Formats: sequence, structure tokens, C-alpha cells
Amino acid sequence: MIEPLTLIKKGSIEIIQEEELKKKLASKKSLRIKAGFDPTSADIHLGHTVLIEKLRHFQMSGHTVVFLIGDFTAMIGDPTGVSATRPQLSKEQVLTNARTYTKQAFKMLDPERTEVRYNSEWFSKMDMTELIRIASKYTVARLLERDDFTKRYSGKRPIGIHELLYPLMQGYDSVMLHADVEIGGSDQKFNLIVGRALQEAYAQEPQVVLTMPLLPGLDGTRKMSKSYENYIGIDEPADMIFGKIMSISDALMWTYYELLTDVPQDEVDGLKEQASRRTINPMEIKKRLASDICRKFSSEAEARRAREVFEKVFSKKEIPDELEEFRLNAVPGHVFVYQILMDTAAVPSKSEAKRLIQGGGIAIDNKTVNNIFSRVEAKGSYIVQAGKKKPFRVVFL
Repeated sequence: MIEPLTLIKKGSIEIIQEEELKKKLASKKSLRIKAGFDPTSADIHLGHTVLIEKLRHFQMSGHTVVFLIGDFTAMIGDPTGVSATRPQLSKEQVLTNARTYTKQAFKMLDPERTEVRYNSEWFSKMDMTELIRIASKYTVARLLERDDFTKRYSGKRPIGIHELLYPLMQGYDSVMLHADVEIGGSDQKFNLIVGRALQEAYAQEPQVVLTMPLLPGLDGTRKMSKSYENYIGIDEPADMIFGKIMSISDALMWTYYELLTDVPQDEVDGLKEQASRRTINPMEIKKRLASDICRKFSSEAEARRAREVFEKVFSKKEIPDELEEFRLNAVPGHVFVYQILMDTAAVPSKSEAKRLIQGGGIAIDNKTVNNIFSRVEAKGSYIVQAGKKKPFRVVFL
């Protein structure tokens, strides 16, 4: 069994301060572990679960998780990492999105050890006097130390007053919740430290800050996000999740093992060494990862079925010598995969092509394609597998 602190530290980037965390853990009391989620979209994806997984690790050590839904702050829009003011969401949009969050989060968290809170509980009732009192406890100079604010200010791009308030409001959440620890993405470090400062200003013991990496999306470069079309939703069918996991690069697979599973780091390192020596096929290691993740969000039976479907469609298929061939006009540069599917009538519509691609149901030369913006060079030939249909050959003339 993994020692609690080792499990808590697994995959983390920074702990501020680690000695404070050790003292809190040694106190034997049930700590309050906070993580906030602004419901700016309807579904939770694997990128969100990096934080939820860490909350679960604290629960496994007997602590109480405070799953904070930022229904009020979501209407402002987190300015973190953006170069322009975010569009503000309506209350109706936020509440619609928030309805799915708790249900999805409980796929990972123990409801008995989870306190679900909404920050509208205090912000919707707050008068101007209290807002001014909060604002008086932090300086504009310190707020402008934030990298994204600094870049926008020096670049003469507008910064809304409401955006300057966002870090203070996130920090005040910690005051209201009496958080002992707050977990957030590495891009949230500034906001989390504001929480420490405000707790001290309100005569509370400052929270420990634990930052986690941003999970790369299926493209392996940008962070996982619905806006980048590189995400895996935890409510997606198991076979779709399995297919998407199998489409990631071997290098990215190790990051997913570290951030999304309970496999001990020394075991992951052992698998990595065996893969490099080719004593284990990396594809088999990736199948284990895909099965673990499917099992977490569905069931053992569905995870097993998803693997069987994948192996039947992609791994065990035999490509016949004679393939149906489609000849397409070559064009300079590259062509989108979804356009090939439409030009060969493999799918009835562009939307169906994108659905199949996002679901991991398309392979080009036996390599799964998962990004709807994937392209191939428009010359030569390719073997295309579209869902459960027989593979066919595309030749560019």
C-alpha cells in the first residue's frame, strides 16, 4: 500500500509549503481539502479529473473534500492564461452546466466524504461594504504581478475591473470554507496563493497550496480542452474513451499513467523501462491504461467489452490483398481526414465523420486518428479503416 504522503505528492508540481502539509497530516484531524471548478461547460473531461483524482487521494487518507462549484465566479470568467477578457456567461448557462458536475464528480469521489458547495452561497448575498473590505486586504501592485495581467497591461490590452476581482473572490472562497489545503492547476498558482494571504488577513491558518500539471490533450501539445477538440469526456461511452486513449502517443501515455491512475510511480518506471527494451509491447501497456480509465468511469464489464471491440476492429483485423480502391485528385499540401471520408462516401455527412474521428473509430495506415483537424499529405496512397466497415485504399492521383 502506498504511504499517504507519497500518494498525495504523486504527479504534483509544487507544494506550498510541504512542511506545513506534513504538520497538518501529522495532526491526525480530518483536513478540509478544497478544489474549485467553474462550470463554464456542461461536462467534465479527463483534464478536470487530474484535480479530482488528487482529491480522491486525500479522501483515501481519511480527509474531507470540499468540491466547490464556482457558479458565481463562472459568470465573471477566470482571466488565467488568456490574452483578452473572457465573454461572461449568463446565470442560466452556468446553472445548466453545474447540474452535471456533481453527478460526474461522484464517479470518482466518495459522497460520504464530499461536501459540495456553491460560491453563490456567499457572493450572491454580499453587499458592497464587504466587497470593499475584501478588496482592501490586497494591493493592485500585487495583482498586476500576475503574468497574464502584466502582459496585457504592457501590451495596452484592456483588463476589466471584474477580472482583477477574480483572484480575490477565489481566495475568499478559501476563507469561507476554512480550507486546510487547496488543489489547483499549475496555471492557478497565483490565485491559490491569494487564498493563503486572505486567510491570514482573516486570522485563519493559511491553506497549503498543491499544484498539479495541466493534462495535455489528445494532440499531445495543448492542454485538454473542449475548445481545442482534444478532450475525452468522462461520460462518453467506454469504447469511445478506449479508442481515444489508444490514439495518444507512447510518450504521452506515461503522463496519463502518472496523473490519471493509482499505479505506483516505481511500477510506471518499470513499465517504461520494459517498453524501451521492447520486452513488453507499448501497445499492451497502453491497453492496460485505457482499460483502467474506462473501468474508473463505467464498469469492469464495459471496460472489457471496449477492449474487445478495439482489438476486433483495429488490432486483430486482417487486411485482405484486394481492397476496394478510391482514386482522388491530388492537391498541393494536405487534406483533412474528414474530407477523405466524405469524398469516398465512407460516411453520410461531415458531422458523422467528425463523430467517428472523435470516437477513435478512424484509422489511417493502422494508426488511429482522433483530432477532427487531422490531415494527411494529399499524395500517395493510404489504407483507411472507418468504424466496423471493411478497410479500403485511397490513392491520390
